[in-house]
Amino acid sequence: MTQAWLTQPPKLCPLNSLLNLHFLRSSIPLLLPFAYKEPTAKKQASFIFSPTQLLTAKTMRYPPVNFSKENFFFIRGFMILFLSCLTIRVNLCFSSILSLKTLQLDGHFNFDEVHHAARDFGNRYQFLPLAVLHPKSVSDIAIAVKHIWDMGPTSELTVAARGHGHSLQGQAQAHKGVVVNMESLKGPEMQFHTGKFPYVDVSAGELWINILHESLKYGLTPKSWTDYLHLTVGGTLSNAGISGQAFRRGPQISNVYQLEVITGKGDVVTCSREQNEDLFDSVLGGLGQFGIITRARISLEAAPAMVKWIRVLYSDFTAFTQDQEHLISAENKFDYIEGFVIINRTGLVNNWRSSFNPQDPAQASQFKSDGKTLFCLEMAKYFNLDKAEMVNEEVEKLLAELSYIPSTLFLSEVTYVDFLDRVHVSEVKLRSKGLWDVPHPWLNLFIPKSKIHTFAEEVFGNILTQTSNGPVLIYPVNKSKWDNRTSVVIPEEDIFYLVAFLTSAVPSSKGTDGLEHILTQNRRILDFCEKATLGVKQYLPHYTTQEEWRAHFGPHWEVFAQRKSIYDPLAIFAPGQRIFQKAITFK
Repeated sequence: MTQAWLTQPPKLCPLNSLLNLHFLRSSIPLLLPFAYKEPTAKKQASFIFSPTQLLTAKTMRYPPVNFSKENFFFIRGFMILFLSCLTIRVNLCFSSILSLKTLQLDGHFNFDEVHHAARDFGNRYQFLPLAVLHPKSVSDIAIAVKHIWDMGPTSELTVAARGHGHSLQGQAQAHKGVVVNMESLKGPEMQFHTGKFPYVDVSAGELWINILHESLKYGLTPKSWTDYLHLTVGGTLSNAGISGQAFRRGPQISNVYQLEVITGKGDVVTCSREQNEDLFDSVLGGLGQFGIITRARISLEAAPAMVKWIRVLYSDFTAFTQDQEHLISAENKFDYIEGFVIINRTGLVNNWRSSFNPQDPAQASQFKSDGKTLFCLEMAKYFNLDKAEMVNEEVEKLLAELSYIPSTLFLSEVTYVDFLDRVHVSEVKLRSKGLWDVPHPWLNLFIPKSKIHTFAEEVFGNILTQTSNGPVLIYPVNKSKWDNRTSVVIPEEDIFYLVAFLTSAVPSSKGTDGLEHILTQNRRILDFCEKATLGVKQYLPHYTTQEEWRAHFGPHWEVFAQRKSIYDPLAIFAPGQRIFQKAITFK
């Protein structure tokens, strides 16, 4: 089978392959009473041409066209071809629906209520699927995928696995395809193994917050997390799963023993380091391209009860990064290290008083943050109550080695669950104000340690003029904790930084908190990274052409494309990533 179709960039609109836009524009006066929308970068204006308007062609953009016999037959032929192609696609659509309805499943397809599957957390892209599959078993998904595989390239159907819908750029959507609602997957309940190397077997549609609560009943916990726990296992393992524990424990994909995966041919395959290793490596961080994860075996460890949660501030970026890099290599380590940037933020100390106590209230009250760019180092130390005194000594020793502003030491003690689920508290508040379901034009970057100062000088000094609606995270991780056999792409240096611009856009705003301003700001950041050749890699990557994807994967592209041809040769999976396009052959 030729792989030439793998090299073609995806067409987001199926009509693009049917219409010659230039010809259509120049032939508008002949297409009586067709409606036409002039494509521009600005708001589109609609024009409906009537016979009267056609007689006053001088007022139009396009000159009049002579109705010669040749033109008449040419236009008629074009319209016949256009309508024929449209008919074929409509017939394919109905044929696909009918064929899916014949499948014998434990769950069911929904062909009517599909709009929710065309939205995600990013709230910017909406691609309407043909159907949503609500599986009750793994076999439901396998049967559906096998059916689409058997239909071959004569079917337009593609498949996207959708967990909690936290994608940013439509990655879990499937235009005119099938979206699998992974949260409805009813597999066996969580199965815990509490031996020397404890683990839990879970459905890929399970939320991490539920795994946390269940594992704590056994005195256990997963080793690595994301900052937000209301995400599905399959969703985070398809990317990487990173948070402040990654410097020590690696991302979530480095803490998996085994997976159950449905390939693009509908086969259900168990894979691990000992069995089907190449598929195991492909799927982890594979952006959903090689299979649908249906079950995972997650590594566990003993769970702490409490967390000492600390924040300190820096005005000097060099001191901030030196201390972060020192802590991720220290022996008596913190268990969690993150940081964030604060630009032109006032009332900072007062904002923290409700949950953090200043070490020296008198000095803290004198601290002024107005107009300064500050860098916050956030640390956490896990402990049990019987070790509290020893942990306090360790924390004091570690803090004594740092160069933060002394008056900005803020501490809090919370339960392990409250610390890990801290973002959910903010979610509840934002939902109550109607500020959760807004556009989230997030930008996540991996930046080599050697380039972080160049990046910070331009981005935090010139491009960003104030803290946006959402945090700007920045913290280092150790490459040694990442498995280079997986599909995820990271910088080559031993230490690299995650910098995440987690911005929320205010609907209808035309100011600095509006969507267009934030997108322009993101483009400026990416353009700078490219021009300065910083070696930056996107996390949760989003590109629109395969040339850009090739550049993203670099020397790993050939392996990535080869794995695609093996495990999903028809390019059925994850069309919303816009990496590969399914080859379509009309009968």
